[in-house]
Amino acid sequence: MITVLGLGFVGLTTALGFSKKGFKVYGIDVNEQRLAKIRRYEVPFYEPQLDEALRDELGQNFIIDAPLADAVNDSKIIIVCVGTPSHPDGSANLAYLLQAVHDVFAVNRGAFKVLVVKSTVPPSTVAERVKPYVDELSQQYGTTLGLASNPEFLREGHAWDDFINPDRIVIGVEDELSKDVLSQIYFPFNAPIYYVNYNSAEFIKYLSNTLLSTLISFSNEMAMIAERIGNIDVAGTFKILHQDKRWFGAPAGMATYVYPGCGYGGYCLPKDTAALSSIAQNHGYRPLMLEANLHVNEEIKENVANKIAAAVPRESTIGILGLAFKGGSDDVRLSPSLFVIEKLLSKGYRSIVAYDPMANKAFADEYQLPIRYAQSLEELVDQADELVLLTNWPEFRQHEALLGSKRLFDFRYVFADGHVPVVPKEVTA
Repeated sequence: MITVLGLGFVGLTTALGFSKKGFKVYGIDVNEQRLAKIRRYEVPFYEPQLDEALRDELGQNFIIDAPLADAVNDSKIIIVCVGTPSHPDGSANLAYLLQAVHDVFAVNRGAFKVLVVKSTVPPSTVAERVKPYVDELSQQYGTTLGLASNPEFLREGHAWDDFINPDRIVIGVEDELSKDVLSQIYFPFNAPIYYVNYNSAEFIKYLSNTLLSTLISFSNEMAMIAERIGNIDVAGTFKILHQDKRWFGAPAGMATYVYPGCGYGGYCLPKDTAALSSIAQNHGYRPLMLEANLHVNEEIKENVANKIAAAVPRESTIGILGLAFKGGSDDVRLSPSLFVIEKLLSKGYRSIVAYDPMANKAFADEYQLPIRYAQSLEELVDQADELVLLTNWPEFRQHEALLGSKRLFDFRYVFADGHVPVVPKEVTA
């Protein structure tokens, strides 16, 4: 029922995982040395538990010696796991991926099946490179294939458990027939499935990997700063850092910080980030990540103001939702709202009304800007032509219908739908 093209780290794990779940799986690879090892029940790379799975499945549900044409035409789903190495400029080399797509079309005898890109590719690859090529080949060969993006989230050393017991399954798919076919193979995994578009599926994979790489580089930069300052127990300080309750979800999990908005403010984060950057430079070390951190925090506020200015006429009354730097506080020091309001004033907006459940007075006393203040959410909405949400307050979330009565610029993504996971249900072919 399933053909896997490419039996490297991702492909072999994928093939054996689906085989273990009871599917008939064909494994195809052009590397004869790799195939020879697999025939001898040898995993071509180190990965715990795969050797046992290979012994159990090879010659049973897992077949590696079928011709490509037989494998493709006996399958509903073709999963492409070929390499996508980097070009010298960092871009992905798609030659192997596109060749695999061509090879499938060349042997397919016409029955509908779904082509799944599991190879890691940058966002927009399937939409802008693979789909046009699939459409071209459909015309050339007179056959139609469904298309999906299904990124992997496998950790080396833990790949088998990650595949068999996934925390989530992400599928980029834009037609219902392909979605239905893919639902069948993921039913046995009993995991939430997120159906998104192609670009979002690819982006989720890169969100995951670039966050991890950023955390590693951040930690290494901090270690180098500590070494330059001197007399700092680097390992000990990081171990104590890990005791922060936010790592464990209380009072607010670290995930709340890994979410887009309109920048950080308040007293501590801007001041301390700038101070550490400064002292590192005083000790002869340029902290590139801290510099970028500070730069992006300014850039996102500029981006917010520019997006408003590009869409809202100068004569409109703009309603600002939130003045504190974050919900649950009346602290207005270095609040993103301050920067955005000042920028709008500089761009010629003269009618701005603001409301914050706790910070109206503090903001007015601190900054004395030529804006008005509403005493309630209802008053703000009544006076404003356009609404701009800059602070994530529960009161705002609780009045979605009221805020929806005007055009709303939601820069905290409070009302973003996100993607509701689908609870897998068994689907019969």
